[in-house]
Amino acid sequence: MRGYTQDKDAYLKRLRRIEGQVRGLQRMVEEDVYCIDVLTQVSAVTRALQAVALGLLEEHLGHCVTEAVRAGGDEGRESVREAAEAISRLVKS
Repeated sequence: MRGYTQDKDAYLKRLRRIEGQVRGLQRMVEEDVYCIDVLTQVSAVTRALQAVALGLLEEHLGHCVTEAVRAGGDEGRESVREAAEAISRLVKS
């Protein structure tokens, strides 16, 4: 079971909402909407995706990493390394 499984429906709902926002962005560009208005919506979509990413990261740390560390050994070290890499990718984005 994945760490986010209990909240899967909520994540899917948020991602569908983001998908709608992206389709709205496409329409805005097709309709030649003012640049700043498009950029404002891009920023909103970016923040929404970041919120999903941070939620998934929290779930991963609280469930997957915690379980791997409890198991100990290479599995725990690998899980911490993997989480650190994911955090690094998020920080760079």
